[in-house]
Formats: sequence, C-alpha cells, structure tokens
Amino acid sequence: MRESYKTKTKEIIDNEIKLFKNGFTIKELIDSLNNKNIKIGKATVYRHLNDLVLDNTVKKYFDENNESHYKYLLDCESESHFYLKCNKCNKIVHIDCECINDFYFHIINKHKFYIESTNLIIPGICNECKNFIKL
Repeated sequence: MRESYKTKTKEIIDNEIKLFKNGFTIKELIDSLNNKNIKIGKATVYRHLNDLVLDNTVKKYFDENNESHYKYLLDCESESHFYLKCNKCNKIVHIDCECINDFYFHIINKHKFYIESTNLIIPGICNECKNFIKL
C-alpha cells in the first residue's frame, strides 16, 4: 500500500464506494454523496480514486462507450478469488474459488509468466443479460 495519510474526507469516500455492489462511475459516486448532503470536490474524488486504483483497492475498467467505471475490491480472506464482469450490464461478481490457483499455476508452469495481481477480472456476459441476446 502506498504511503498516505487518512483524512475524514477519504474515509467518507471509502465508506461510500463500499455501498456500490456492482461498481460505479464518478458521477454516480458524487451524486450519491450529494444526495446525503456531503459536499466533496470532484478533484478530491478523482485524486482519491486514483490512489485507490494504484493501491489495488479499487479496480478501474471501461464500458463499451469508453466511460470509466470503478469497483471496490472486497477484502477477502482467501487469495483464491477473482471477479466476473458482465460486458452488458457492467455487474461485477466476486468469486471465492480455489480453481483459480490451478489457472495461476498453469500460467506459471506452462507459459513462464507470473501473475502479480490477485484481482483478476474475467469479462463475459452474465446469465441475466444472456437471456436478452442470441449467442
């Protein structure tokens, strides 16, 4: 984790982003804060989110319109976890499953590549969205 001091403003932002179960945009985060009569400058939100992305606390990803979305990465007891991201509705699902270890070992042993992040996001289409499209 990067050296950073904790402020009340950062704590408020941290608590708010944890409420978004399926990710959020900066506009949604600021709107949520404003709806609670919490006024935090846009630049402060951007700076803190950037720090959280660098710390691997928040994952930044882009939708089909190249709009930035963010997802708080759950604190997890297990290192055997990953995330599934729906490319249609942008929902992100946290998965605790030891099968990911087999994948990591395969990549290391077969391809001689070392994956450093335990916050792997696998894109696809969720079951709810799949019902709306023909595969």
